[in-house]
Amino acid sequence: MITFPNAKINLGLHVTEKRPDGFHNLETVFFPVSWCDALEFVIAEKFQFTATGIQISGDPEVNIVVRAYRLLQKDFDLPAIKIHLHKQIPFGAGLGGGSSDAAFMLRMLNKTFNLGLSEETLLNYAVGLGSDCPFFILNKPVYATGRGEIMQETDVCLNDMFILLVKPQVEVSTAKAFQFVVPQKSSVSLPELLRLPVQEWKDKVVNQFEPSVFQQYPELGAIREKLYDLGAVYASMSGSGSCVYGLFNELPDDYTSLFPAPFLTFSQKIEIH
Repeated sequence: MITFPNAKINLGLHVTEKRPDGFHNLETVFFPVSWCDALEFVIAEKFQFTATGIQISGDPEVNIVVRAYRLLQKDFDLPAIKIHLHKQIPFGAGLGGGSSDAAFMLRMLNKTFNLGLSEETLLNYAVGLGSDCPFFILNKPVYATGRGEIMQETDVCLNDMFILLVKPQVEVSTAKAFQFVVPQKSSVSLPELLRLPVQEWKDKVVNQFEPSVFQQYPELGAIREKLYDLGAVYASMSGSGSCVYGLFNELPDDYTSLFPAPFLTFSQKIEIH
């Protein structure tokens, strides 16, 4: 069976406080985009994990996709499988690619082996793998609080707009980004801000990681400004970086020449139903 785990962006990101357990509470809107990996498995005589595309280093057993399989294997009599992951969503980009791979693995195992797990149960499994993983079980625009696992549907609609994502060679460590961010509760809730027309989001719908991350990686701030120069009605870093995206009424014709290799770019017309 094969599936195509997609990425996400953050529409606004407020880090509101540091929790006693060392994590942070936040508020954000997770929004799916179509930049995808490819994930496939078949039943095999012995377990195997292989990967192509963007290089994945380290012990396969600590890969989040394998961890998702092992998590369900503890509770269910799953057979040995051969997993293949073709990685296209870049690492260290704030796009949730690894979390998406893990969540889609849970969903695919549940469907293939008729485990009968409800959405709520899948969410409980997903939260044990990472803070972004529960979103990809739902995989639709949601307003998220807590560590990102407390979600409710949102009516944010960007249909018929275009999105351009730009990823430089820089990778931003999530742990390091949290180390330098200054938690601050917003005086206006994010859902209220996102009810404004998109043209009014600039300087109002903010990602609180940007000041510290842009200070360490000024090229990311430069990408955001270039997106505005190209006509974006709103531009922001996603998550803790390093991917920066712009929302457009029409895609600029010359963006590929402005962001040549080794920049990675992805664009799509937004259609969320």
